[in-house]
Amino acid sequence: MTAEGFLEGRRLQMARGVLLQCIMGGYPPARFYGSDDGDLALVPDPAQIHRLPWSQQPRALAICDADELTGESSSLSTRGQLKAVIARYAALGLAPVVATELEFFVFAPNTDPTLPFQPPLGLDGRREDGQSAFSISSNNGLRPFFSEVYACMAALGLPRDTFMHEMGVSQFEINLLHGDPLLLADQTLLFKHLLKEVALKHGLTVVCMAKPLAHTPGSSMHIHQSIIEIGSGRNVFSDKAGKPTATFRHFIAGQQAGMADFTALFAPNVNSYQRLCHPYASPNNACWSLDNRAAGLRIPASSPAARRVENRLPGADANPYLAIAASLAAGLYGIEHKLEPSEPIQGEFEVPDNLSLPCTLHAALERLKRSQLAKELFGKEFIEGYIASKTMELTSFFDEITPWERRVLASQA
Repeated sequence: MTAEGFLEGRRLQMARGVLLQCIMGGYPPARFYGSDDGDLALVPDPAQIHRLPWSQQPRALAICDADELTGESSSLSTRGQLKAVIARYAALGLAPVVATELEFFVFAPNTDPTLPFQPPLGLDGRREDGQSAFSISSNNGLRPFFSEVYACMAALGLPRDTFMHEMGVSQFEINLLHGDPLLLADQTLLFKHLLKEVALKHGLTVVCMAKPLAHTPGSSMHIHQSIIEIGSGRNVFSDKAGKPTATFRHFIAGQQAGMADFTALFAPNVNSYQRLCHPYASPNNACWSLDNRAAGLRIPASSPAARRVENRLPGADANPYLAIAASLAAGLYGIEHKLEPSEPIQGEFEVPDNLSLPCTLHAALERLKRSQLAKELFGKEFIEGYIASKTMELTSFFDEITPWERRVLASQA
């Protein structure tokens, strides 16, 4: 919109079906979003209107809610779904607190998608060879890029906790400060947008695929979760003596109850499962553990006031609103139904059948399709529309033959 139109309060409307647009650009049949494909109103959040510091031409971005013209939130809006989950906690006098850890790769431009990604040339004229994980000089070769990233984060009011080089070649991670789940989802979205825009200015490509490189760790979006009591601010996962509470157990059990059904929400793309089929630090299970990174649900070492549950399943490619909503909704389900978790696991372990997760997008969508829990928590319209859109994407993937198939299978009799 023009700045004048925005400041005058002119209403911006958008076709309802756009919320189900698939990543190739097409749409599922209109029955999934209303046969008339009527309009939604995009209502800007006053706290999320930002001047874009990387743009030479003055521009601003406003994060909006997608509301029906009657005023209520659209059931197809993932931001609306997250707000509804937060409201269900508030009705119990509780407020969830989350933090996201987002991993991403910085590559040279990749104009030919049939060729692998390459690390960019650094200030020393060389490409990284994978020996910089957790090094204090790990981003020196990309210093101009990261300097502008930090400056733009400050300009957008995005507080950062830690920034580090991760295990992969030219792979990095940011930990955003914990806070309100809606705020963290907005910040995660803004940060991913910022990364890509600043990278383009510097002749780089930022990739948030779950697994962009073979034989290299993938990129996750771990979600740290705790719950406080509204008013007192007390972490309800710890009692006065600092011991874990029943609420803590119930929350873990709810996460376990929902992880298999919600895998397609945490791992939304074909490539997501490339990350999950190599389980080191990318656990594809619903086990829980005290500080074991092989478990899908990890309880980090912390003080009682900071006791939290880390959901390690979501990838960097997940929609932050939907992933946070699904994780918190599952935990709340466990609290409301007083579910009990499995025994915690430690060390090396084998995943029990009842705690294993779908390992392909097709299997995850089939599981989601059968899930009454998903429809109960997110509504039939949203779940069926999401499945329809993702099924189109999966069909498009199967329409192509991969280089592996041509290389390995062409010579078979």
